[in-house]
Amino acid sequence: MSTSTSVPSRLAAEAPRPGPAVRPTRRSFGAWFKDTGWRHLVGLVMTVFALLPLAYVLSAALSPSGTLVASSGLFRDIGFANFQALFSDPQKPFARWFLNTLVIGVVTSVATVFLGALAAYSFSRMRFTGRRMGLLSLLLLQMFPQMLGVVAIFLLLSEISDIVPWLGLGSQLGLIMVYLGGALGVNTYLMYGFFNTVPKTLDEAARIDGAGHFQIFFTIILRLVTPILAIVGLLTFITTTGEFMIASIVLNDPDSQTLAVGLYSFVGDNQSRTWGVFSAGAVLAAVPVMVLFLFLQRYIASGLVAGAVKG
Repeated sequence: MSTSTSVPSRLAAEAPRPGPAVRPTRRSFGAWFKDTGWRHLVGLVMTVFALLPLAYVLSAALSPSGTLVASSGLFRDIGFANFQALFSDPQKPFARWFLNTLVIGVVTSVATVFLGALAAYSFSRMRFTGRRMGLLSLLLLQMFPQMLGVVAIFLLLSEISDIVPWLGLGSQLGLIMVYLGGALGVNTYLMYGFFNTVPKTLDEAARIDGAGHFQIFFTIILRLVTPILAIVGLLTFITTTGEFMIASIVLNDPDSQTLAVGLYSFVGDNQSRTWGVFSAGAVLAAVPVMVLFLFLQRYIASGLVAGAVKG
């Protein structure tokens, strides 16, 4: 009885006892900065570099003087006179420009995503004569900037105006067609690479169940490639709303112009440059892009997670 009780006590006595708690050594500032601190410094500098122009434009928009010189002291004087002047000039219909920009941007983005997805699906899933040459042509066309085709675009739309006036110069639909022609090439090639990442076994399983290309494209593929669709739509909308050169050539009527063309009239005249009003218009023009970016950012993240789970 005593032997059985002495064994646990002897084992407990021989068990190692925990030593004193070791305090973690605190690294010096130099070691921390060499390891991770410099990254915080670079991030802070880049953040200031990115936010300073935005703060400068916002300060100019809120400055009652209406000039950029008075904006050297950021947010020294705050007022909304520039925003009131933005909507009070009947010769410069800012609200109309804003609406035109939204319509052209949304229509161009939706059409680019839809047509580009159709073309990318065809190149990725179908085998036909001229497929390789078509892909190569899409790649080679991106070597030439759109600026080289400005004269050709003007002459083409000028000729079309004599036959179909609602599709030629001065028409928003003609501008949308020009945007679609310039954006489909690069976006199709971009989506083509993403479509190739979707396993073809899904298509084969759907065909066994009797599904055709139409059902496979709209019910299976589009759900799996949602991230690239959102990215293409976002980039197309940003490019369309900020484009100036082609829009200034095609749209010659003030009531049909976009924000990029209309806002230039506030600073294009050397005798009456209203930089404060221009800055106010630029601030308002950035709101739709910011809202769309924030919305699609969350949507893209959820789409990537869903695709990873489905594997």
